[in-house]
Parts: sequence; structure tokens; C-alpha cells
Amino acid sequence: MTNSIEEIEFTDAILAIGTNTTENHPVIGMKVKRAVRQRGAKLIVADPREIDLVKYATIWLRQRPGTDVALLNGMMNVIISEGLYDKQYVETRTEGFDAMKKVVEKYTPEYTSKITGVPAEDIKTAARIYAEAKAASILYTMGITQHTTGVDNVKSCANLAMICGNVGIEGGGVNPLRGQNNVQGACDMGALPVVFTGYQPVVNDEARAKFEKAWGVSLPPKPGITIVETLNAAHEGKVKALYVMGENPMLSDPDLTHAKEALNHLDLLIVQDILLSETAQIAHVVLPAACFAEKNGTFSNTERKVQLIRKAVEAPGQAKADWEIISELSTKMGYPMSYATPEDIMKEINVLTPSYAGITYDRLEKAGIHWPCPNSSHPGTKFLHVDRFSRGLGLLSAIEYKPPAEVPDKDYPFVMTTGRVLYQYHTGTMSRLSKGITERCPESLVQINPKDADNLGLTEGQFVKVSSRRGTVQAKSEITTRVTEGTIFMNFHFREVAVNLLTNPALDPIAKIPEYKVCAVKVEAA
Repeated sequence: MTNSIEEIEFTDAILAIGTNTTENHPVIGMKVKRAVRQRGAKLIVADPREIDLVKYATIWLRQRPGTDVALLNGMMNVIISEGLYDKQYVETRTEGFDAMKKVVEKYTPEYTSKITGVPAEDIKTAARIYAEAKAASILYTMGITQHTTGVDNVKSCANLAMICGNVGIEGGGVNPLRGQNNVQGACDMGALPVVFTGYQPVVNDEARAKFEKAWGVSLPPKPGITIVETLNAAHEGKVKALYVMGENPMLSDPDLTHAKEALNHLDLLIVQDILLSETAQIAHVVLPAACFAEKNGTFSNTERKVQLIRKAVEAPGQAKADWEIISELSTKMGYPMSYATPEDIMKEINVLTPSYAGITYDRLEKAGIHWPCPNSSHPGTKFLHVDRFSRGLGLLSAIEYKPPAEVPDKDYPFVMTTGRVLYQYHTGTMSRLSKGITERCPESLVQINPKDADNLGLTEGQFVKVSSRRGTVQAKSEITTRVTEGTIFMNFHFREVAVNLLTNPALDPIAKIPEYKVCAVKVEAA
């Protein structure tokens, strides 16, 4: 997030696009609701499904799945044509405006309406609400990123924010809400195939030399590959061993039939986790890890705030903290790691990671700190890009709308989109062990529009069969107007209804993220 969570409550307008905030991020969802109900903030919800936030929205834009770029271009068309954009900000803080303006010129509200299904007048209203707000925040999650155009979607959000001067101000920003508690921290610490800690590029000779000197090793200059690319390489026999930590690709990866085949091709599969997930059940070796309450360390949350976690109870059995397992394994393999405590690791992070340089345990004992924090006297950075962007000028991108990789046809006439529900968490490895949660949400359902149900002869609670070009699942129907005609929604929390058997593994060409949010399916009575 460019801005902090607390700012959401005090902004003037919020655009929530591709985020079911109240179910995926209930604490942040509470902030959004309070901003609307207690402080009069205007809320624009852009989502194909009638999520809970729609009840609080000033306006709801119900775009067709996979048409976010067109919708955002349409809003920018209105803002630019009506002179509502921040001319001074654009001139002094950005570049590429003319090229972007030329592209969005054709995305008139009427043209955009044909692509998105959103009425032209609603596009105009939403654009004016966002542009006329003193400070406006954009919130998004995987409804924006999990597309073959995910990078384009994110750049379009950035375009909208920048032309209205909403980056580098309190209460504004482009704010992706992370899907799990320490996803931000993992990325900060180099758990990406193209960077070291603090997003220092692997291909940068100076950065690489710094880490080589600190670690006493030679490091390859070539970036690695992403999760889906790794499984593809395993399927082809190019990757022989895989070490999985706190991840469950046997339920969370797209096209699960292919994913399972890939894992079965491995010579060695190691899983390090707190519970025996579906992936752990097929592993050659399982390393039992301590959970958050059984170890010391830090988490970096979605707003870039680094916070201490403290051990509350001892880990059961042979379980150890992740850092201990990795250190011992590395030492046994010939590279000694002699850390005694997590604080030793943080001291190394302070030296090698400029954005974390001033984030020490002594300071974290008092309060969490937002990075970047370049030295021990720096207070941390509540919101980013105040005077300049890290690249200097903010780059406005000229982006054309592209349809999803797979669209409905006569054989597969429905669009399926996937997501989470409040009562289950990710692949259910933890949450499905809770009796109370399971009573609230015991099974996967197929949400389908009443008109589609009538046409198919389906009744409430009837088992239906959903098929894509990659597989078939069966689940009970939930007949609801929350989804539009021609669209169904399913969640992926249940191993008995492994929805990712259906999803499309087509990747964004830059970020290599699969298109979980749009695939073509057929629906029939089971």
C-alpha cells in the first residue's frame, strides 16, 4: 500500500475495485464502512458481484469480469474531457500523459459501456466523485491482479490516481490489500524471483556484489521463475526438487490436474508447514513448523508496517521456527548459518536492506514502523511518494483494453469467477479444523443467477456440475441475484470441490500471475 490503513477512515472518497473487502480483509472493511457512515466519505464499488460493500456504496459499477482496464479508461476519459484532472500535478510530477490521453480518448462512456456493461451515466458519476474528492483512495486485491491483464489493471489504477493528484498525499494512494498476513514481508525479504531484499534487482551488479560480499558466495545474475512456471518446469522434468513453505499448491494453483502431475514428476518434494496440507500429504519429506504464536520474529503487513511477534506458547513435538529449520538445513548442506535469534537476522537485514535500515528490535518494542525507514532516527514512512516517485516522475501508461484469455462460447457459455468467503481462509488447511467456522460455512456453493437457474431447470440446493476445458466439479447451487446472468461464482476453500481444477493457467505476460478470475464453463444438473 502506498498509504496506511488508518488513512482509509479519513479520506474523502474510496474506489474499491476487485476487492471483496469485508470478507477478505474484515478489519479494513470496517474502516471503509466507518469512513462512509461516520465521516461521509463517498464509496465507489466496482465489482461484477453484489458484495457486502455495495450496501454502503454511493454508486456500484457492475462491470463484466475482466473488463477493468476499459472501465478505468472510461473514467479517465470523463475526467480528462471535463477538465477534472490535476493539471499541475500531471505537469510537474508525471510523464507520458499525452500518449495515455490519446488512448483513453476513444473510451467514451458510451463506448466503455458496451465493453463493461456499466451504464454510461454511472461511469460519468463515478469519475466525477473520484476526481472531485480532495483525497481519494483506491483499494484493490486479487480481483485486479489475477488476470492475464493484471499488470495492465494495476497500471490503470495508478494512471487514475496520478492524473487526479492522489499519490503522495494523506488519504490517497493506490492500495493493494495483501491476501495473507506476511505476504508483504515475504516480498520485502526477497521471496520473489527477480529481487534480493528490499526489491534490489538480482540483475543489478552493484546489489549482487553487496550480497555476495556479505554472504561469501557467488550469486547468479539471472532471475528465477515464478510458481506456475516452476510447476510447468517440473512437469517437463527441468525442475527435480521443490521446497514448499506455508503454501498449498494442490488446492491453490490453477488447472490442478496439471499441477498434481507436475508435483508427481518431482524427484523430491519437501513441505514445511504447521499442518498436513493436501500438498504435504504427497510430499517425500514434511518438516513441521511453528505457528505465529510459537515463535519470535516480525511480520510486515499490507501497509508496510513491521511489527514484532512474541512467542506465547512452546511449539508442539518436533516443530521449529521456520528460520531455525532453514538455518539447520543450510548448515547440514555445507553453508553454515549461525544465527542465534531472529534479532540476529534483523541486524543483517538492517545492513543489507536500505528500506529496513532503521527498523531495529529496540524500536519495534515500542511500536510498529512503516518502511522505508533509512536510519534509526527516522520515524518511518506513513505514505509514499510525497515529493517525488522512486523513478523521479510518475509514469503514466497508455493501455488498451484486452479481453480475458478465455471467453464464453456455445460449448462453455458461462463465465466463472472465484474468490473467498468470510468464514474460511485460503485453502482451508487451518480454518476447516474449527468446528464453529465449519458450521457457518460447511461447503462450497455455486452462486448462479435466478434466470440462468430457470433456463437450466435448477432449484435451490440442487447439485450441479460445473465443467471447464480442464476439469469438472460438483457442488450445490445457491440461486441469487448477487451474480449477473451468464456468470457464476465459486470459492476455492474446499478440497471436496477443488475449484482450481477448472481455472485457467494462462499467465499475465509480465507478472506471470494466472487468470483465476475469469474462465469459461458450462453448468448442468448433476
